[in-house]
Amino acid sequence: MNYEIIVVGGGHAGCEAAVASARKGHKTLLISGRINNIATMPCNPSIGGSAKGIIVREIDALGGVMGEVADKTLIQMKMLNYAKGPAVKSLRAQADKITYPKEMLKLLREEKNLEIKEAMVEDLIVKDNTVYGVVLEDGTNITSKAVILTTGTYLKSDILVGNTRTRSGPHNEKPSMHLSDNLKKYGFKILRLKTGTPPRIDRSTIDFTKAKREDGDKNYYTFSHTNPPIYDVNNQEPCYLIYTTEETKKIINDNLSKSSMYGGLDDITGVGPRYCPSIEDKMVRFSDKEKHQLFLEPESKYYDDIYIQGFSTSMPKEIQEKMVHSLPGLENAKILRYAYAIEYDAIYPTQIKPSLETKILNNLFTAGQINGTSGYEEAACQGLIAGINAALKLEDKEPLILKRNEAYIGVLIDDLVTKGTREPYRMLTSRAEYRLLLRHDNSDLRLREYGAQVGLITGEKYQKFLEKKSNIEELKTKLKETKVVVDTEKRRTGMTINDYLKNPLADLKSIIKENNLDLNYEEDVIEEVEIQIKYEGYIKKVEREAEKMLKNEEKQIPEDINYDLVPNLASEARQKLKEVRPLTIAQAIRISGVNPSDISILLVYLRKQYNE
Repeated sequence: MNYEIIVVGGGHAGCEAAVASARKGHKTLLISGRINNIATMPCNPSIGGSAKGIIVREIDALGGVMGEVADKTLIQMKMLNYAKGPAVKSLRAQADKITYPKEMLKLLREEKNLEIKEAMVEDLIVKDNTVYGVVLEDGTNITSKAVILTTGTYLKSDILVGNTRTRSGPHNEKPSMHLSDNLKKYGFKILRLKTGTPPRIDRSTIDFTKAKREDGDKNYYTFSHTNPPIYDVNNQEPCYLIYTTEETKKIINDNLSKSSMYGGLDDITGVGPRYCPSIEDKMVRFSDKEKHQLFLEPESKYYDDIYIQGFSTSMPKEIQEKMVHSLPGLENAKILRYAYAIEYDAIYPTQIKPSLETKILNNLFTAGQINGTSGYEEAACQGLIAGINAALKLEDKEPLILKRNEAYIGVLIDDLVTKGTREPYRMLTSRAEYRLLLRHDNSDLRLREYGAQVGLITGEKYQKFLEKKSNIEELKTKLKETKVVVDTEKRRTGMTINDYLKNPLADLKSIIKENNLDLNYEEDVIEEVEIQIKYEGYIKKVEREAEKMLKNEEKQIPEDINYDLVPNLASEARQKLKEVRPLTIAQAIRISGVNPSDISILLVYLRKQYNE
């Protein structure tokens, strides 16, 4: 069996990688431990969220598929942070755990250049530091020109509950036992991480009258830039807000030593996610807080599992029962599936290039949780970039590397390869220094052309994009030319709509309606133009800051540089530069432990040795 690209793992990263390489015309094989587990959501039943929703929009803009599948299968949709302004607003959908994987699997099976195989990969075919395929558990060799590892949390994974450790993947699935050891054999440094999931509750045993109902938005939204919404805003599944109680806090504190994380097991080496802690972590780290908010979220329209968002734990099952019954409305709740923590192997992400090809083995790409991230969206965007870049390498083309001012995807990958991580990395708006440029509304304007350049945005999708761009410019011109009469503090006066919109209280849709103006444009065009006008000054300021950064991005560092020959570098800086091997001065600046004085020394050396 011979393929051009093999993708190992059928999670969200693997799906995007496989679709991207297949749509670029490369014969692709997706290998999954279980085909029925492709694109499952073992934890949170949602797509999107703060910052994460913008990542999904970026995936769609580039030609990925997560957003389209989420739009088809959502059971609730909300726009988060709407009142906080365009820089941080972001979509979040409750996705149906039954239909989402089914729709994704259907999409995969319809790709003409893609095959799916159920198997376990235990090793790579390696010659002269180059990957030529994979070795299956039964010893079968499958050859390829490139391999993409998207193994999720399955590498030597252990399920942790109380004082028990069970070698298993999520929900008792078979783990990959030998692949991470073989990666060590090839020279990779391995990182041990952990994460967790909360209990699932039988919907019929919850008294929802004791909870605050949280409905979906009444406005229609989509992750897709081209497909119209297909859900009924009046028929969305509700979520519910509750809080922990004093009894909850007492139960946890009294039994803390029984938690896997706090004494139940003494051999845990994995580091958990700082920004998605267990409920035990919350009680310990924020001991002064009287209560913690939790959300009761439906997992599907087709079964009765309710997910307790914010209640991850590794407590023994009998303690979980007491914890759940201490919550308002859950006094008589039946637990359908108990919570657990999971510990697994990943690689230190500084061992990968910005293209997501590894530095250690040629033609080996990695994406998702194997790179130290957490979250479906973080995984999916890496998978898309890895799939694109693996294909581009086979085509002897330059890789697609998004900059920090171009996409949250660019921020995420740059953080991983430059700074590394020792805990599961989660995307936050605060990680993006140019977030005013990285908005929900302009994701297609930022990235659609890249999608077209790599061959994933074609035909009608691309034509719609060009039409939107044209309409935006046309409307901006008209607003500069069209005057309306407005009341100021002193008098009534004529003013162009463009100038009037600088008033924070002015609303373009209202102006058009009140003045009966013949400006019939799509809502997304009107929104984009209004944002560009209202925030023009702020946007230009951030763009100037980004331009300064880009000048340093243009100053490249030769890949063969020997940092041991650079005189007067601080020892920590020399160590970090040798580990990360930055491609540009800008990337070197972002490395922790590399100071401005080290950068100055490096610049002098580059000028002398390379005429840089």
